[in-house]
Amino acid sequence: MPTPLDELPIRPLTPRDLLSCVALAVDRGWPPDERKWRLLLTAGNGFGIDEPSGAGLAGACVLTRYGTPGAGPGQELSAVGMLLVATAYERQGLGGRLMRHILGEADGAPLALYATRFGQGLYERLGFVTAGQNVTVKGRLRLSPSSGDPSPAGVTVRTATAEDLPAVAGLDAEVFGVDRTLMITRLPAFAEQLRVAVDGSAIIGFGALWSSASADVIGPLVARDTATAKALIASLADATHRPLRTDIDARHEHLLAWLKEQGMDAVLTTPLMVRDIPALPGDPERRYAPLTMATC
Repeated sequence: MPTPLDELPIRPLTPRDLLSCVALAVDRGWPPDERKWRLLLTAGNGFGIDEPSGAGLAGACVLTRYGTPGAGPGQELSAVGMLLVATAYERQGLGGRLMRHILGEADGAPLALYATRFGQGLYERLGFVTAGQNVTVKGRLRLSPSSGDPSPAGVTVRTATAEDLPAVAGLDAEVFGVDRTLMITRLPAFAEQLRVAVDGSAIIGFGALWSSASADVIGPLVARDTATAKALIASLADATHRPLRTDIDARHEHLLAWLKEQGMDAVLTTPLMVRDIPALPGDPERRYAPLTMATC
C-alpha cells in the first residue's frame, strides 16, 4: 500500500547538499567524510530524497560514470555508492526507490558496487551478482627490520608530478578497463599524497593517500606486481603518523598476509557485486585497491 513517503520526489544532489549528506552518514554510523562526499558530488551524480519536514535527507545515493556513455560493451561502467537511508525512514522502501532510480539513470550501462550486509539482498533482487570481495585492513604499518626495503630492484617510488598525470590516467584505464580520466585528474587536489612507482622511464604503479575521519586511506592502488604494491604502501605510510586503512582485493592474498605481518588487521570483508557484466573489466592482477568502495 502506498505511503506518504512514496510521494517524496527523488532529486539531484549538488555540492550545496554536502552537509546534509554528511549528517545522513553520521546518522547511520558512517564516518563524517566531508571530503569524500565533496568528491562524489562533483565527480559523480548524487540523488536524494528530502525528509518530509525539509530539515535534511531521508535517503541518498551516488552514481559515478566511467568511460563513454552509450559506447557499447567494454567501453562504459557506472559505480554505485553511498546508498543510505536515515534511521527514521529505514525499511520503508526508500532504498529500493533510490536504486531503481539509479538503474534508470545508468541507462543500460553495466553497474558495480560494494555491498553492505544490509543492502546485499536488495541488490540481488535487482539483478546484481557477487563477483569478488575486498578486505578492509586497518592499523599502523610497522615495517619489521627483517622485511627490509620492499621496493623491487630498479624500481623507484616518488611523488607524482603534473607531467605524470597522462601516464597515470593511461595506466588506470588499462587496469580498470574503462577511461576514468575525470576522476584521476582530481587526485592531486583530493589526496594528501599521490605517488608513482617508476621502472626506468615507465610508470608501473601509482597510489594515493587521502584523509578520512578516523584514518588515512590508501587508494587507489595500482601496481605491476605485489612487490611494487608493497613499495607504494610503504612510501605512502611513511608520509603520515595517522592510522591507515585500505581495501584490498581479496585475490591478493600475499599482499594481505604482508600487511598483517606489518601490524595491520583485517576488519571487514565486503562483496563486490556487478550487474549486466560477469566481472569488473580490466586487469585484476594489477588492481589492488579502489580509491574508495563508493567509486569501485
